[in-house]
Amino acid sequence: MADVKLTGVGKSFGDARILQDVNLDIRDGEFIVFVGPSGCGKSTLLRLIAGLEDITAGELRIGVRLVNDVPPAERGIAMVFQSYALYPHMNLYDNMAFGLQLNKMPKDEVDRLVQHAAKILGIQHLLDRKPKDLSGGQRQRVAIGRAIVRKPDVFLFDEPLSNLDTALRVRMRYEFAKLHKDLKTTMIYVTHDQVEAMTLADRIVVLSAGKIEQVGSPLDLYNHPDNLFVAGFIGSPGMNFIEAELVSGSATEATVRLKDGALIRCTVAAQNAKAGDKVTLGIRPEHITRTPGVNRLVAQVTFVESLGSVTYAYCAFDGVQEDLTCELVGVVPVSDGDTLELGVEPDRCYLFDAAGKAFKRLPVAQEAT
Repeated sequence: MADVKLTGVGKSFGDARILQDVNLDIRDGEFIVFVGPSGCGKSTLLRLIAGLEDITAGELRIGVRLVNDVPPAERGIAMVFQSYALYPHMNLYDNMAFGLQLNKMPKDEVDRLVQHAAKILGIQHLLDRKPKDLSGGQRQRVAIGRAIVRKPDVFLFDEPLSNLDTALRVRMRYEFAKLHKDLKTTMIYVTHDQVEAMTLADRIVVLSAGKIEQVGSPLDLYNHPDNLFVAGFIGSPGMNFIEAELVSGSATEATVRLKDGALIRCTVAAQNAKAGDKVTLGIRPEHITRTPGVNRLVAQVTFVESLGSVTYAYCAFDGVQEDLTCELVGVVPVSDGDTLELGVEPDRCYLFDAAGKAFKRLPVAQEAT
């Protein structure tokens, strides 16, 4: 196993800067997930670690070795791609054994490693089949098994579940978590799906436009995003953003005025802000209730999704670019055109300044940690 350290890493293609000044320490045995929108540089960053792209600036170390100029085969890594890249004419055993056989490994050692990987992945009974006879999930397991037999220091996964259907993706998320627990090896995983990131990661690296926006545990990013981008990217459905103006601020609380005149209290440290500042109020859909309290919102329903365990009400609300999304528990009797009186607790509110930087939220007893 090994840690991975990136110091001032950059990547350019001609005049186009894809990654800029990436600094990141990945601990030995850690499960790290790179997440962000398409084009943010997450797959390019993974390819730099793999050695499939040359580093333009900075240093990359795997363990104690500087590997900027080390070929991929000598970095102690194994990579699993979005496409399974299996040899169609070989059975599963040979697909997993092929790389070891090329390296002239003794036959009994090859067999031991293949059988061990197949047992971990639950595919021992499929080893004599060819890829065309398998489901997508089974093919992905074979691709992972081919990586396991190499006993790498670091596993790299480039959107490995994106070709699978929804139900299978859920199952395979569990399989990846179990695999990490069993192998205790450093794993770096790229996805555009923040649900995968929240489910799997020890820490998440959120990227945007070639830069790291924030690094932290899933709940750190959920509870304490550094800025508007991270707040909007982490959470499903996404956070509601409402235009507001600061009325007053202190070390423990801010009061803001919305466009409809409503006053909203937020449990944030706002002692450095001043009255009249333009701010953005953030409210997660799951924190909105049908019980107005200290904070009261009045919105008109434009569309309803009833999913049984939860009801999503989308509401017209002044100061929101799109609809205000409300997640209400259970089957809630609301219809298009209804006017809802809603509430959100002050300690569930997020607040961002005009530059998009978050005001520090104060810890509360009921918040997930």
